[in-house]
Amino acid sequence: MISPNNGILLIAEPFLKDHSFARSVVLICKHNEEEGTFGFAIHRKLHTTLDKIIEDMDGFKIPVYLGGPVQTDTLHYIHQYPELFLDAVEITDAVYWGGDFALLKKYIKEGTVDINKIKFFLGYSGWSAGQLEDEMKMHSWITLQSTKQLIFDTAPQDIWQLSLTALGGKYKMMIHYPTDPQLN
Repeated sequence: MISPNNGILLIAEPFLKDHSFARSVVLICKHNEEEGTFGFAIHRKLHTTLDKIIEDMDGFKIPVYLGGPVQTDTLHYIHQYPELFLDAVEITDAVYWGGDFALLKKYIKEGTVDINKIKFFLGYSGWSAGQLEDEMKMHSWITLQSTKQLIFDTAPQDIWQLSLTALGGKYKMMIHYPTDPQLN
């Protein structure tokens, strides 16, 4: 089991009852023992697009994801364009968080960026200092090093299963577990 850190995926164990995180996969963007943990659920595609959220993005039907239950009125993004956003924060190899949003809108409108290399999120997932570590001691989360392929190239509905499959062994078998073992 990998300790929580930037670039790590938190994979919800199959029987996690928390509605906000059942069968979730969260990309940790920032982890600090004193401040806590911040990340985005990368698998929950919303039934809305960027042009419905940002007024001057008419016609840009770019998917938006529910990043988590915290501050769902805020918009965030991750991308693979460090050369275009000098203020972006590296999360892991070839995956970056944020940057000048006005520049991003310009690049999208000009066609300078491939929208498949960007993911937008409403809200985020957050844990106070020590909270995630406590949840990990209770085996609520399984960890995996993220890859840009899992984050950007995997269908949202397949991310949880493919993350567990990547771990192999007993984790691979978990994809077949029912959401409620009492129904078995």
